[in-house]
Amino acid sequence: MKMKNEKIKTFDTVKTFRDIKEKIAKEISDMTFEELKEYLKHQKLRSAK
Repeated sequence: MKMKNEKIKTFDTVKTFRDIKEKIAKEISDMTFEELKEYLKHQKLRSAK
């Protein structure tokens, strides 16, 4: 039952963050340390744009 002032949740932050972490974990699970450094360097450049 909805209360009068209850807001409808349109974005689930916890689920979204969990999904992102799982995606990254899958992408880097088999990487060597050197590959991981390059991955992080690439991600840093992408987020700066």
